[in-house]
Amino acid sequence: MYKLPLLIFSVLFTLNITAQNKLDRSKQPKPGPAPVITIKDPVIIKMPNGITVLVVENHKLPKINASLSIDRGPIVEGDKAGVNQLMGQMLSEGTSKTPKDKFDETIDQMGTNLSLFASGGAISSLSRYFDKSFLMLAEAIRYPSFPEASFEKIKSQTITSLKSNEKSASAISARVVGALSYGKNTAMGEFQTEESIKGIKLEDVKKAYKENITPSRAYLTFVGDITPQAAQSIANKAFGDWKGTKLPEPSIADVQNPSTTEIDFVDISTAVQGEINVSNLINNKLSNPDYHALVVANQILGGGAESKLFMNLREKHGFTYGSYSRVGNGRFQTQFSSTAQVRSEKADSAIAEIINEISNMRNGKITEEELNNAKAKYNGSFALAMEDPEKTASYATNILINNLSKDYYRTFLQKINAVTIADVQRVSNKYFNKDNARIVVVGNGAKILPNLSRLGYPIKKFDKNANPVIEKPAESTTKQSPKNDDAVSAQSIIESYLKSIGGKDELRKINSIKSTFTMEAMGTSLQGTEMKMNPNKHSFEVKMGEMKVMESKFDGVKGFQSQMNQKKEMEEDEIKDAQDDKAVIPQLYYVSEGYQVVYTGIEKVGEEDAYKIKVTKPSGKVSVEYYSQKSNLLLREEKTEEAGGNEMTITMDFSNYKKVGNIMFPYTLVQSVSGQEFTINVNEIKVNEGVTEEDFK
Repeated sequence: MYKLPLLIFSVLFTLNITAQNKLDRSKQPKPGPAPVITIKDPVIIKMPNGITVLVVENHKLPKINASLSIDRGPIVEGDKAGVNQLMGQMLSEGTSKTPKDKFDETIDQMGTNLSLFASGGAISSLSRYFDKSFLMLAEAIRYPSFPEASFEKIKSQTITSLKSNEKSASAISARVVGALSYGKNTAMGEFQTEESIKGIKLEDVKKAYKENITPSRAYLTFVGDITPQAAQSIANKAFGDWKGTKLPEPSIADVQNPSTTEIDFVDISTAVQGEINVSNLINNKLSNPDYHALVVANQILGGGAESKLFMNLREKHGFTYGSYSRVGNGRFQTQFSSTAQVRSEKADSAIAEIINEISNMRNGKITEEELNNAKAKYNGSFALAMEDPEKTASYATNILINNLSKDYYRTFLQKINAVTIADVQRVSNKYFNKDNARIVVVGNGAKILPNLSRLGYPIKKFDKNANPVIEKPAESTTKQSPKNDDAVSAQSIIESYLKSIGGKDELRKINSIKSTFTMEAMGTSLQGTEMKMNPNKHSFEVKMGEMKVMESKFDGVKGFQSQMNQKKEMEEDEIKDAQDDKAVIPQLYYVSEGYQVVYTGIEKVGEEDAYKIKVTKPSGKVSVEYYSQKSNLLLREEKTEEAGGNEMTITMDFSNYKKVGNIMFPYTLVQSVSGQEFTINVNEIKVNEGVTEEDFK
């Protein structure tokens, strides 16, 4: 009988307190006290073969995480860049004792999460399955089988991934920033290419394994439901008799920042926005006395949606969806960087605002609210990270590798919360450079470059592989010296192409072409037919078996597109696009009225050097074409199309040229759209036969 009155009293008491203390939503709540971090000191055991074992007991759950990490440091791979990544992937392809399918099945049956990589491996397992799971991890690391078929598969997948990133502004920016900052031929600055991956043999992978997978400088960490005695026992059983190469302590020389701030520009003509990275090299070891103040400073500048960069570039100016900064850390030289992806026409303005915000940090324009918000954010994220056993394991290893005090992480938040505005300004001046920074911009040069000079920084141009772009001599605008004119240079490339595929006289005899092809898409085989007729009629049809899945027709004036029987008439802008090609061989008309062709330099397409020309068509649409320096043949075409309100870059590679009569045609075409790649194999091409006007209606 007493429960109901007690409940009513509780409600009335709460309402009374609420009435007396109305919530003021105009004021941000004050952050609560920093969480108390409790981390047990790991039990440390040294094995005779060089492995250091760390054990952190936690018996709350019947689960154990274990990881083996080999501290070898960055490695210069040179013309074999990517070999260690391939080696790490090959560790998952079965062992000399257990084939891959049986190995994977056993792991799955136990519900174990297992990962393997170039510097070791890790597992997460229920306690009752841990010993077996751990021994299988050891087996994978110590006895990989390196099957040839798996190697070729992984190698092919890696090349495909590299190709899909070939026109990604963010991927290009990442490798160019690293290469220019540290040096292209250093461990920190080198990057994988299609050529470097193609040049790697299985023997190279085995050699990398032998040199780098070793108990020397290895750290074996156990976190969870396990005692030190049990951990030592299973470690000895799995790795006690393991021997290998003795690794030296890793060491990398520091690199200088630019003597003055410079802009390094990479022109990707099909990019729909500009990728900006403002960076400078710093030294920021975990034992750095400035470390905690630098963490807070970075959070204020660009650590999240409440930071200065985000509020300025997104909320105030609408240049981007987000702008952030990052401070690296570790034993080796690292980077401070501020980044943003912005509208091309606003790239210069965005750079100016990034520099302004860095200057604000250096000048101490920091409020108590910004400082407290940064601390609160880090307090929460750090405490949350402690719930992750893998983080706990990495903290234990970090203490040893970086020679930190045992209470480093226990006192971490105390040091964060002791940071003052004066500390933030001091470290901003020391680590956030604005006078000798590197500003890497990747994007459409035609839209971005004209405005960059107003910033007053020297501008250097590089290609997507961080090679300097050699500027052509100044071009004459007089009619007496046409040989140096861009249009003539581009025209000479087109003339050579037309000659190489058969010559203008033969090409002008072509009135129609009919080709049949097959292609693979999402595991499905498709068959297609394409027909073209002068001046600009075309028909395209794709079938899956007997079912027509796609069709488009254009008779020179009107047309339609159909997918899965959903027919749509061409709109005015689509008709203009369809009228761009004045002939079956469109290059015949590149010198006619309405076209603009400009030679923009030399770039690699696969392993070939290619002339790059920009073609603006009568509709205003732009494509970029690449012609082989060696054969003069068309190797690649790039263009940007809009679909569903989004712009996408479409790349088509041409190869396997064959003669049909007196004319050369490509028989293999590889199309890449938004990272998806499709190979089109031409079966037959007929010239001036099998095509009538009715085919385009």
